[in-house]
This record gives sequence, structure tokens and C-alpha cells, in this order.
Amino acid sequence: MELRHLRYFVAVAETGSLTLAAEQRLHTAQPSLSRQIRDLEYEVGATLFVRSARGVELTAAGKAFLEPARLALDQAEAAVAAARRAATPAKPAFALGFLTGQEMDWLPEAMRTLKDVLPEIEVTVSSGYSHSLAEALMRGKLDLAFLRPEPGRPELEYRLVATEPFVVAMPSDHRLAAREAVAIEELKGETFLGMSETAPTVQAAIEAYLAKVGVPLKPSHRVDNLAMAMSLIASTRGVTLLPAYARNFLPWSVTSRPLAGETPTIDLVVGYSRRNSSATLKLFLSRLDALILRGRTPQGAASGPPRDAPSSAARAA
Repeated sequence: MELRHLRYFVAVAETGSLTLAAEQRLHTAQPSLSRQIRDLEYEVGATLFVRSARGVELTAAGKAFLEPARLALDQAEAAVAAARRAATPAKPAFALGFLTGQEMDWLPEAMRTLKDVLPEIEVTVSSGYSHSLAEALMRGKLDLAFLRPEPGRPELEYRLVATEPFVVAMPSDHRLAAREAVAIEELKGETFLGMSETAPTVQAAIEAYLAKVGVPLKPSHRVDNLAMAMSLIASTRGVTLLPAYARNFLPWSVTSRPLAGETPTIDLVVGYSRRNSSATLKLFLSRLDALILRGRTPQGAASGPPRDAPSSAARAA
């Protein structure tokens, strides 16, 4: 078994198609790819794929093989990178990740925290969904990330950075947009947009709040991310509850208002792997309290009171 077999297997598993994997990912001929997959199955001693109307699907053995195959490829890449770094010493790398949108508030503070060592290190910045950031921390692709506390990740350590309120997001010309704040009861009868399981922490916080206040809002649609939420609010004239940082993404057709009365909140944390021995990470964590204190000033909006978004009339003015 060679690394190329693993690369071919992962490409087919992720595309669900021998043709797409061969043409778009591997740039090889499909017959050659099919032979390589058969050779791998012979080596493993189990059938990894079955053909279906949609292309190819993983068997139970294939599903069991997928994550270890990915890990082996990651480790091979890490070995090559380590050898190259040893051959050509470079600045120590520090990889930062942000829940998409949170970098607007927290990246400047993170860079200020490291300002005295920035000439001596190489900082990379990426953004993504919370669950993908947690996965990158576990795989060693990120050193530290600003994300939601992801369940079922015992390898990760979390430290609270901010507690963020939820706001009501709605079309800019919605009848409730004229209010200073919106009571949750006023959303009864509206097209309500819920969160999907791709954002489990946000979904759980919303559902727990609705159960606590006794307002059963049944989602007409479920959204996977903020871009989808904005699109569905505009197209369905629906309303939803979103963490306050979503206001950084509001298009002209969508506005937000604070919730009246008891307001649900959600935590923003910094996460890192317990196994990470990076000296830069240790330095960052030693200065985290100062970063959090700066983030709680009016400039650090993530943990402060909601900023009312302008109404459609105010926008026009």
C-alpha cells in the first residue's frame, strides 16, 4: 500500500464519483484510477466502494478506512513539512483561526497581544465554521482559534473570551423593524428560520431559550450559515435569532433588533489542543486576560450590549 492509494481513495470518497475524482482531483484516467482502487481493496482485504445510482458510495469498511486514511496523509504532509523546516530553518509559525466574522473584532486584539514577537514569528490567519476550526485544532493545522465550545472534543481546551447576546434578524421593512426591541412572543406566526445541525452550539442555545420562555417557534427552514440566513430572510421574509456578531454581515435588505426581556447568550471561546507545546501559544495564553479586558471596551463589540441596527428609514436618511 502506497500513499497514492490513500490519496486516490480519499478523492473518490469525497467526490462520490470515479469520473470526477479522476478528472478534477487527480488528473488521471478513470480506468487507471479504478485499477488503483481495486489494488487497494485487494491490499486491505475488503470492498471499500459500491456503485449506486449517484456514483459510488462507501461500504461499512470504506467508512471505517476513511478517517485513518486522511490522518495518514496529514501525517505524511507533516513529516515532509518538518523535514523542510529542519533543512531550511524558518520563523516559528503560529496559525490563528476565527469563526467567520469574529476576526473583525478579535484579529486586531490578537495581533496586539503578539506585537512584540511578530518580527520573530510567521502568523497565518484563516476563518471558517466552528466545527471545522475545532477539527483543524485537533489535527494541528491551527494553534489557536476563536470559536464556539464544540461538544465531544476532549482533546481541546477552551477559555471564555466573551458572552454574546442573540438578536432578532428580519427584513429591513418588516413591521417589527420599527421597534427598539422585539419580544420573543411577537415572533409567533412569523416564518421562523432555525439553525441546522452544522451549528450545534447555536442551535442548542436557541432551542433551550425557546423552551425556557415557553414560546414554541417551529422552524419553516433551517440554515447552515450566516450567508444562507441572510438569503432566506430576504427571500422568505422570515425572522430568526442570530448571535450579535452577525450584524457585521447584514445587507441593506436585512436588519436586526435586540430581544426584549431575558436575552439568550452564547459563548465565544479561544480553543487550543492540550498537546500543543508551541511557545507562542503559551505566550498568547499568558496574555489572554488582557486581550479579553480590551475586548470588553466599546470597541470590542462581541461582549458588549447590542448595537441597534438602523431601520430602513434611517438607512435611507
